[in-house]
Amino acid sequence: MKKNPLIAGTLLLTAAGFLSRILGFFYRIFLSRAVGAEGLGIYQMVFPVHSVAFALCCGAIQTSISRLVARDAGSGKASLRTGLIISLSLSGLLAGLIWQFAPFIARFVLLEPACEPLLPVMALSIPFSSIHACICGYYYGMKRTAVPALSQMFEQVIRMSAVFLMVQVLTANGEPVTVSVAVWGMFIGEAGSAVYSYLVYAVKDRNNGRRPQAQKHAKRRRHKSESSSFVPSAGFLATAVPLMAMAVPLMGNRLILNCLQSLEAIFVPNRLIEFGLNHSDALSMYGVLTGMALPFIYFPSAITNSLSVVLLPTVAEAQAQENTARIEKTIYMALRYSLYMGILCVGLFVLFGPELGMTVFQNTAAGDYIRILAWLCPFMYISTTMGSILNGLGKTSSVFVHNAVSMLLNLSFVVFGIPHMGMRAYFYGLLLSELLLALLHIVCLNGEVRVPMRAGEMIVKPCLCLAVAVGILYALEPVTAWMKASEMNGFVQLAAKGGVICAAYGGMLWVVHEGKREKG
Repeated sequence: MKKNPLIAGTLLLTAAGFLSRILGFFYRIFLSRAVGAEGLGIYQMVFPVHSVAFALCCGAIQTSISRLVARDAGSGKASLRTGLIISLSLSGLLAGLIWQFAPFIARFVLLEPACEPLLPVMALSIPFSSIHACICGYYYGMKRTAVPALSQMFEQVIRMSAVFLMVQVLTANGEPVTVSVAVWGMFIGEAGSAVYSYLVYAVKDRNNGRRPQAQKHAKRRRHKSESSSFVPSAGFLATAVPLMAMAVPLMGNRLILNCLQSLEAIFVPNRLIEFGLNHSDALSMYGVLTGMALPFIYFPSAITNSLSVVLLPTVAEAQAQENTARIEKTIYMALRYSLYMGILCVGLFVLFGPELGMTVFQNTAAGDYIRILAWLCPFMYISTTMGSILNGLGKTSSVFVHNAVSMLLNLSFVVFGIPHMGMRAYFYGLLLSELLLALLHIVCLNGEVRVPMRAGEMIVKPCLCLAVAVGILYALEPVTAWMKASEMNGFVQLAAKGGVICAAYGGMLWVVHEGKREKG
């Protein structure tokens, strides 16, 4: 941990991310059965407002705190206090506006009146999100990722427990379970993680303050001079100026991207109604897509997201040392492993998608969507890793433009295609936009350094390994038939089959690379 804090922290965040996603799957299964596909659709439509609010008052400030703390750990607490003041002020203002104008936002922005009673509850969670985000930013800057990782787990557990309890109470009293329980769960989870983060920070701060008596008195005197912690002063302004100088451009970029994502979420159900579906069916279809199918597709991205955390500082360091060979090697490694994982996920989701939909969600449409969306995986994983490398090279503006172009392409399919083609237009838009994003990142990278493209190594070999792995699974048909005859749990059967393919695929790739190394 001390020798490699970056790698250790990344592994910790990856583990926490996987555990959170696993818990999230069970939560979504429970939620889909408690509120139905239509309820899930309404629940998902609240998130555009939440994401825009988070972009304005939390996300960019969290990143800025992290950068300032990493640059100067001595001023870390001052940066955190300043960030908290600004973030809480903005979040309080936004929460009040959302609460006041909930009917207008529901009817004329989200185009869904059923969201009106949910928006005030969601607004209550925004200040707690600010506290949680700022404290996590502080610990990221200190390279102490245990607190953010554990708070992420804590938030998920608290949310799930609260919703389970509310559903049990409502069911026992014979009252209907509505989508409001999910929004209240979100609020309780955010509040719990904020309280947890603050208590951990307060305890650690107190423990760190136990020093020799002279230092303690000096620190106390210094704290007295800073005791106006939440009152703007010269010290506050001295910290606020660099913090906001970093945050404002990030805030603008994230706001634009979140607005584009929000428009997509708002227009999909609306355009499905224009296609000919009734209101209930449109919301149900959107709920199946976003609440059931897409979480499966995004689940493996916990690995590429963690990989991208490692790639950014690695590439930045290599660029500072003018080590072009190391950058090219990093790009080749990222491309290769992104394609390896993407090709494996295509095979798994195409092969088991329909069974996953029925076994997990008891919904045939969810299985069909998983199988269709499987083809996104290679492009999605490539764009994640290549985007991180571009950020490490300082090409943040290029990454922003690429993402905006990709989202606009997808949005055009939503707005103009869905009324004529239904959900097929949305799938075409997603696939083409992710493909375009991956290509734009690669072309931009190729303008900076040489991007090694070896189709045989990156595409042909893993495809052949996947074919062999699938063949091995079919050769084990007597075993799978026995599992089915023994009435083993359906999900356990799928997990076992998937494990066989993953083991065979990984083993074949290892054999291929070992053979190549021996020849070399």
